[in-house]
Amino acid sequence: MFDGFWDNIFRYPRYFVTIILGVLLNTVEPLMPLLKRPVTLIALLGFFVGSLTFLTLTLRAMLGLGAV
Repeated sequence: MFDGFWDNIFRYPRYFVTIILGVLLNTVEPLMPLLKRPVTLIALLGFFVGSLTFLTLTLRAMLGLGAV
């Protein structure tokens, strides 16, 4: 009944990494033509940095980790 149970359990991390990489690649692939033009590259980088900053400041304020 439990033949290969641990082998199956140890496959889950590889499956998880594969799923995450697939999602990331399918998300980034449509943006690749936009990155060829410098104006859109700068805009996308600005949007990414702004989003990351917003998320960081929001989480710090919500968790009370520091003065905002």
